[in-house]
Amino acid sequence: MTLPTQRRHTRTLAAALALALAPSLLGGCAGSLLPGGGEPPRLFALTPKSTFAPDLPTIRRQLIIELPQAAAGLNSTRIAILQSATSLNYYARASWTDLAPVMVQTLMVESFENSGRIVAVGRESIGLRADFTLKTDLREFQARHQDGKPPLIHVRVNAKLVRMPERQIVAAQTFEEAAPAGGSGLESAVAGFDDALGKVLKRLVEWSLRTIAAQPE
Repeated sequence: MTLPTQRRHTRTLAAALALALAPSLLGGCAGSLLPGGGEPPRLFALTPKSTFAPDLPTIRRQLIIELPQAAAGLNSTRIAILQSATSLNYYARASWTDLAPVMVQTLMVESFENSGRIVAVGRESIGLRADFTLKTDLREFQARHQDGKPPLIHVRVNAKLVRMPERQIVAAQTFEEAAPAGGSGLESAVAGFDDALGKVLKRLVEWSLRTIAAQPE
C-alpha cells in the first residue's frame, strides 16, 4: 500500500469510528447539561392583577412600559432568597418562566390591560407612539430566610411617569410589600410572591392612571 493510500485508509477508519461513537457521546453530554446532572428545574409563573378600584378614570392616552431595571442578582430566572443581609442565594431546581424583570414587565402590561381604563398600553419594543412612559426599578424581589419561620416575601418597585416627547418626569412613587409566606415550602413562597407582587401591581396601576388623568392635555 502506498503512503497516500495508507493515509486515506486511516482517515476513513477514524471517521467511521467517530460516527459509531457519536450516539453514546451525545447522550452523555445531554445529561451533563442539566444542573447537577439531575432533573430540570421546576418552572413557576406569576399572575397579573385583575381587580381595581371602581372609580378609576378612563385614560385616552397611550402608555409605554419600559423593561424594569434590576441589579444583577435579581436579573435572573432563578428565584432569589436572602439567607442573610449580605448573602443572596436561590431556591434549588426552581426558576421563573422568564427573567424576573421581563416577567414583571409582562405582568404590568397585562394588569393595565385588565383595568380596562386605558386606550393603549404596551412595551417599548412594539413602536407605540407614547404620550407617557412608565420607567421602573425592581429594587426588591426575593424571599428572606427567617429562622424557624416561613420566609418573608419582599417586593419593591420604584416608578417614574415621564411625559413624552418632552421626557419630563411628572411623578415618582415607590410601591412595596413585605409579608410572610403561608408556609416553608417552595410552593408557599411562590404563592407569597404572587400575592405581594399583585398588591404592588394594583397600587402601581391605580396611581399611574390617576396621575395621568390629572395631567393637562
